[in-house]
Amino acid sequence: MIEIILEEKEEITFEKLRDMIEEKKRKVGAGYLTDQGALFLVAADLGVSFDKANKSENSIKDLFVGARDISTIGRILSIHPIRSFLKRDSNQETKNRIIIIYDKESSIKIKLWDEFVNIPEQIGITIGDLVKISKGQVKSGMDGKQIINLSGNGTIEHLPDEKKHNIPTIDEITTTIDTLDAPKENLVISGIIKTDPRISGFTNIRGEHSKSLQFETTNDSNSRQIRTIIWNINEENIPKSLTANQKIKLIGVKVKAGNPNYGNGDLEIHGDEGTAIDFIDNEKTVDSYILRIISFNEDNNEDKINCIAVDESQKYYMVNINKNLFDIEINQDDIVECFPTRILGNTIEITSQDSYIQVINEDKDIPLSSSLDTKIKNIEVSNNPYFIEAIILQSPNTMDINTKSGETVQVTDTIIGDDTGEIRLVAWRETSKELKNLSIGERIMVKAVAATTSREGKTELTLKPYSSITKIS
Repeated sequence: MIEIILEEKEEITFEKLRDMIEEKKRKVGAGYLTDQGALFLVAADLGVSFDKANKSENSIKDLFVGARDISTIGRILSIHPIRSFLKRDSNQETKNRIIIIYDKESSIKIKLWDEFVNIPEQIGITIGDLVKISKGQVKSGMDGKQIINLSGNGTIEHLPDEKKHNIPTIDEITTTIDTLDAPKENLVISGIIKTDPRISGFTNIRGEHSKSLQFETTNDSNSRQIRTIIWNINEENIPKSLTANQKIKLIGVKVKAGNPNYGNGDLEIHGDEGTAIDFIDNEKTVDSYILRIISFNEDNNEDKINCIAVDESQKYYMVNINKNLFDIEINQDDIVECFPTRILGNTIEITSQDSYIQVINEDKDIPLSSSLDTKIKNIEVSNNPYFIEAIILQSPNTMDINTKSGETVQVTDTIIGDDTGEIRLVAWRETSKELKNLSIGERIMVKAVAATTSREGKTELTLKPYSSITKIS
């Protein structure tokens, strides 16, 4: 509105216009006029019409908190899932959803309310599409940043992708890891997955149990490696095959200062439930795998079988099998063929009707579990499982531990030894029962145990869901 007046009345400066607004508020408004209300009266005195303002779109950078009935055009950067919650004052259920749009200079969140939350699916808009937001209200979000509320008479319109809008595409705003030099949000970053992706549980700011996807991302020359975390992920939105060495594009992420307790002290890439992962090259197809099962455990609480397996190249995989879908009998050293539901790093999931697994026991050049036995002196922290024949040297001790999330879990530990040394063996949660019934002097075979670093900086062994212990008579 100010720009229109200054364009039509070149003899009036911004300072003069500000004085005229204040004078209207003082003489006419008697304390009831806002700056915008006074500006309407000033414009009328000057003979300036705001029809132009009502018909034009605002650039995102020109929006301000308190603006009403705004219209703006942008390209979709991310679409978040729908959230449902109860209003505090009425205990009535309401829904909202966030989408983020950008133009050539800036970006902003759009909050869709109630009947608007399904609009992206109804009109078929997705990441990279051009949209026009009309009759929105600009408010201050919980983070103090501007956000457009859309409800009531507001609309979203899917626009044809025309150059006249002058809004760069997702590819055109994509940056590389090499260019990251300071914290910034609403980015598209390309890179290569350096380490096996993994999913971890955590408690989010709303006190809900959620999951995060974590891996290291590197540049083409492998000269810079950045810790990458996608928070509050929906596993259904993760690509079917996500493994190390894939070249990807992270759409809708931000760069933060690195946590000195983790990583290498460099910047970090953080995403959320609205972040999308695209493959720069073609997505890897998920082929069948021929593996030898070297250790397994049945989890009756979750009706699944947790296995550790190895292939011909001696690469290890964690294999999770849904017992309700697959009536299969597995023994140690069985050769199996499987077509996964999903590959995440070195984890193979066989958990849906479109996957399968069968025991084939063909003659394959895959190492037997007996060939993987290791002496304690040769154990070092790595991603590979260990098979150790040892003697119990200390009565197992069980205690309750309170985790950071407020959960109380059981932890059991003992000391085992062989003719080359001694080492601590630890079991958490459900695996704790594997150690409880052991006694001093018993000989055991510990199968597929992980070598980790204790708080004291020493190497220790930790039982995993696929680990097992056999007593040797």
